Amino acid sequence: MKATESGFDVQEVLNLLPHRYPFLLIDRVIECDGESYLHAIKNISFNEPQFNGHFPGKPIFPGVLLLEGLAQAAGLLGFKITEQTPGTNDLYLFAGIDNARFKRQVVPGDTVHFHVTFEKERRGVWKFSGKAEVEGQLAASAEIICARREV
Repeated sequence: MKATESGFDVQEVLNLLPHRYPFLLIDRVIECDGESYLHAIKNISFNEPQFNGHFPGKPIFPGVLLLEGLAQAAGLLGFKITEQTPGTNDLYLFAGIDNARFKRQVVPGDTVHFHVTFEKERRGVWKFSGKAEVEGQLAASAEIICARREV
């Protein structure tokens, strides 16, 4: 299952992540080298449930969901690095986030590009750096810490 420099579609994303609508935040993986880098996208649609309350009359994609999208992209990269498909009891859990910054609002009609890079792994805890971009502009960045656990 070693990834190549090509990406994969939402079906492969669904095979690797436990998330489902409305919380699956990856539509497609554009590129994955299977070793240290993954580029995924999310198309932002006005029909998404968070826009009912965030904010009425001024829809803005929540920053915390940008961070969750980065974490999901990091989880995908982790599975590709280990060349494993998650078992029914395996999850990558969000263990921490450092240096989160928000630079640009994301609104319906935007396509968010998630870029994650593997930094290091120690005792089952993985660290990734990530950035979310829209039209080449930085929307958010953070260091993502994930832990693979059996639940």
